[in-house]
Amino acid sequence: MKTPETSLVGKLLIAMPEMGDPRFAQSVIYMCAHSDDGGMGLIVNKPQVGVQFADLLDQLGIDKSPDVRDIRVHFGGPVDHARGFVLHSGDYVSGAGTLQVDGKIGMTATLDVLEDIAKGTGPKVSMLALGYAGWGPGQLEDEIAQNGWLICDPRDEIIFGRANEHKWSAALKVLGINPLLLSPTAGRA
Repeated sequence: MKTPETSLVGKLLIAMPEMGDPRFAQSVIYMCAHSDDGGMGLIVNKPQVGVQFADLLDQLGIDKSPDVRDIRVHFGGPVDHARGFVLHSGDYVSGAGTLQVDGKIGMTATLDVLEDIAKGTGPKVSMLALGYAGWGPGQLEDEIAQNGWLICDPRDEIIFGRANEHKWSAALKVLGINPLLLSPTAGRA
């Protein structure tokens, strides 16, 4: 059973250079759930190419205020990529259901959060991800043991910042690692 000490909820996963799956190359993933049943997270540094927030609101028939805040739309992961997940500051709670991840960050996957953002009444900071990264029981732990991921504490500027191209190296720097010196292979003693 996962304990608070072994759970990765609220942590960042940083893909190692030799990540075998190209969809996760240089990914930074914010972990929303992690238990004995598996894990779920959102990639926070891969913008969804050609998808604009305002266009999504139009497609969904959501009216927006003239000063609606533009938020980036990200590729959240390869699972259920037609579904949207809003990762946001803890100041917002949806009446339809918000997962409070760590007290400071929440995740909402219901339409009302997009409606509130469009009206200017949503969370103070947020990002929208299409799809998510998911792992079955023990799968993530195996990937970590095989040198696939590093783990670090979250930073708002990494999760919600706009400089997606720098988030991977910024997350590594949180751990004191220079990305240029990172070895792509694991050593075994």
